[in-house]
Amino acid sequence: MHRRFLVPGALAASLLLAIPASAASFGPGAPGIGDTYYPASGNGGYDVSHYDLRLKYQPTTDLLEGTATILATATQNLSRFNLDFGLGVSEVRVNGKKATFVKEGDQELVVTPAAPLEKGRSVSVVVRYAGKPSQLKIAGYTAWHRTPDGGVAAQEPDSAVWWFPSNDHPLDKATYDVSVSVPDGTQAISNGVLQSQSSRLGWTRYNWRSNKPQASYLATLAVGKFDITTDRTADGLPVLNAYSKDLGHNAGAARASVERTTEVAEYLSEVFGPYPFNALGGYVPNVTSGYALETQTRPFYSPRQFANGANVSVVVHELAHQWYGDSVAVKGWKDIWINEGFARYSQWLWSEKEGEGTAQELADYVYGTRAADDPFWTVAPGDPGPDNQFHAAVYDRGALAVQALRNEVGDEDFFTILKGWPAKFAHGNASVADFVKYAESVSGKPLAGLFDTWLYQPSKPAAPAAAGSRIAGSYAGESAKPVQPKSWKKIAATNSVHEHDDHH
Repeated sequence: MHRRFLVPGALAASLLLAIPASAASFGPGAPGIGDTYYPASGNGGYDVSHYDLRLKYQPTTDLLEGTATILATATQNLSRFNLDFGLGVSEVRVNGKKATFVKEGDQELVVTPAAPLEKGRSVSVVVRYAGKPSQLKIAGYTAWHRTPDGGVAAQEPDSAVWWFPSNDHPLDKATYDVSVSVPDGTQAISNGVLQSQSSRLGWTRYNWRSNKPQASYLATLAVGKFDITTDRTADGLPVLNAYSKDLGHNAGAARASVERTTEVAEYLSEVFGPYPFNALGGYVPNVTSGYALETQTRPFYSPRQFANGANVSVVVHELAHQWYGDSVAVKGWKDIWINEGFARYSQWLWSEKEGEGTAQELADYVYGTRAADDPFWTVAPGDPGPDNQFHAAVYDRGALAVQALRNEVGDEDFFTILKGWPAKFAHGNASVADFVKYAESVSGKPLAGLFDTWLYQPSKPAAPAAAGSRIAGSYAGESAKPVQPKSWKKIAATNSVHEHDDHH
């Protein structure tokens, strides 16, 4: 998100012009962007517009060497500023001149430019660095996956700190050029479109471009030996899927799932509106993790997602995030329901389309199979807290709230909301409160009470409230056993999408 800062009033503007720059007060940028869950995430004082990453990675040693060029605008008079980064840094330049720098804690790189930076000024920052990402531990944790033939960066809520310096929070989106040199016979996969590749002296360089604003945690890098399939959608978008050559018994199921990416994206475009980015695809590296992640334009899937056979539902989930979570990103991590509640609900819609259980039947099943004393109901999806950010309740109870909204406003307004929201906030950031206000504006109905019941109360909505939202039907009293929809096991098998390692 690129923010403009306007000086209020012509008089104030003229006064500012009359004050020489040397007399203006300069101060340090904040070491955090202000997120209530992760105070150390992101930084204040500047806004990034573009990252240019020129990297070299040796799979056998896990050595990553990089030069990052960051284009930004100062949003205050800056004496110094922070970048989020953990690897070893050898040099920093600001606007071409060498800057002093120091590491503070595990991930704060504090940069003092040779001359202070005036508010509104364009800034270029060049950082030269090297290190082994798998050996970088923050709170005892690394987000870098080592594989038998390379390495992978894919994690939420942050992974950038392990491989490039950034303003590491969804509030500061930017475009990306990622150029990676790897040994011949090895590939480098990243976001967006492969612009070119070339080989020289035993190394092959891959140049990727993501041309729409992208949050830093949605940037991904995968180095290894892949089987790659390419295609184009009916609208001409390039599609690239990649599969590690050593997926073993999961290889067939992974392909049978991810190769349906185009079909799924076409369906979701009917529900959410035009696909928001310049490329499509997915990749399955040989990692031991169990989760998937909506890395922009090219979701990451762990092989374990396909251990029990093909599962298109997880592809639906991650592709839904391209609208809900990627194009429209959270303002703060407490707004995670905007991402996960709708991605889970997209799985319910896919089930409905496939004739394997309607969204209503799935909502009834979730409500009916969770007893009132189940801790599931104590987690509030609208503000779950950092420890419960990826709790099952954010997904399933979050989807219940979406179904309650559908029942309250009717299908016509509901699907207008589903399409209108990604269009209104495209490539920006929004909060749960923003969504409630938007849904009210479209439907003309007061909805604060409904969302309070389903998103914020730390208890199971009582039978009258559930019945009012037309959820749970005849077994609202929990005396009858709910019928399991056919799609339920496939959807439940994707619950590990939220099994992110807790490293905060």
